[in-house]
Amino acid sequence: MTPPNITPPPLRNDCFALPAGVNWTSVDDALALLRSRLTVVTSVETALIGQAVGRILAEDVFAKRSNPPQPNTAVDGYGFSGAAPEGPQVMPLQDGRAAAGIPFDGAVPHGKALRVLTGAALPTGVDTVILEEDVTVQDGHIAFHGPLKQGANTRKAGEDVAEGDLVLPTGRRLTPADMALLSATGISEVAVRKTLRVAVLSTGDELVEPGNSAGPGQIFDANRPMLLSMIARLGYEPVDMGRVSDDREDLRDRLDKASEQADVILTSGGASAGDEDHVSALLREAGAMQEWRIALKPGRPLALGMWNETPVFGLPGNPVAAKVCTLIFARPALGLMAGEGWSEPQAFNLPAGFEKRKKPGRREYLRARVRDGRVEVFASEGSGRISGLSWAEGLVEIQDGACHIRPGDLVRFIPYGSFGL
Repeated sequence: MTPPNITPPPLRNDCFALPAGVNWTSVDDALALLRSRLTVVTSVETALIGQAVGRILAEDVFAKRSNPPQPNTAVDGYGFSGAAPEGPQVMPLQDGRAAAGIPFDGAVPHGKALRVLTGAALPTGVDTVILEEDVTVQDGHIAFHGPLKQGANTRKAGEDVAEGDLVLPTGRRLTPADMALLSATGISEVAVRKTLRVAVLSTGDELVEPGNSAGPGQIFDANRPMLLSMIARLGYEPVDMGRVSDDREDLRDRLDKASEQADVILTSGGASAGDEDHVSALLREAGAMQEWRIALKPGRPLALGMWNETPVFGLPGNPVAAKVCTLIFARPALGLMAGEGWSEPQAFNLPAGFEKRKKPGRREYLRARVRDGRVEVFASEGSGRISGLSWAEGLVEIQDGACHIRPGDLVRFIPYGSFGL
């Protein structure tokens, strides 16, 4: 059945509002708030399975055909009926054979054996197969040693998937392996979510496009290339909205265009409350701005709001903080809005190859990698050290309380691959 082309309702302008009296938000509370208040924003369409890999299922998929569709042989050999007792066995051969796609025409009498090839449908009178390597063939007979259990070296109809079984659930991002499963169970097309479009916009007078000349006080825009490539790797459609200077009207115009072209907007820079923090100022002016001061290092300020009914994530301008906030907050939120559901990255408890003392009050994420079974962290925790993002292969998450980590202590390591990168 082809699903209707319907669009989910927009998010409310107050969906990011914090409870009264809350000034600082823990990482866990921030994630819980996002999970409870965001909804799917993508509509549904039908895709042939040849074009469906990487897409997100919009409804459960049920098998139209069993796999295997009928009992068949798992090996090349000789098939017959029933078990074979212990000791030498001799059976006359039935004329003909059964091969994959070329079934045997007729039934095999009890006490006779038939030549069968891997994948061949078992003819009437065959429910057990002996491997050809264990058989001697001579003068129209086969000889082998028992015992052999009834049903040996055969596959039952539907032993993998039975007709009507749930094949894949709503919200699954389809993989190449899923294409095989869908095909084998008779599925030629599926209902999928339209790909989430994520606009990326950099703000700041100091930014210069890589390749151009940078003057005094200017830096190259590192965030936009990073965020656009992250969006693509996560399976969404990146929409490059370029750079905009610290001019409120220019930013307003760019946000208008972004809301027309995308389902979600990620900005970097201008998310705090300073004179030149125009992202938060415009969202506040629109009556749809919440600044979450998150107990997090690196990161802390995260501006959340709505622009023309489009969710906006105002990320910090520092590339290290921008990446961490994208991985920890934006990534699961995007998955939920895309129809994939909320997902938490898989972490691994591994021995530390470093020492660190941490004060209570904030959750910390250190750039890290694993070498010789131990977790190394980047030499500097400075948020300006962009080289650490490239050096690292994941993050070490240190919980909110005070701690003293010594070499050999177990730490929580989250590889970038667990985030989908």
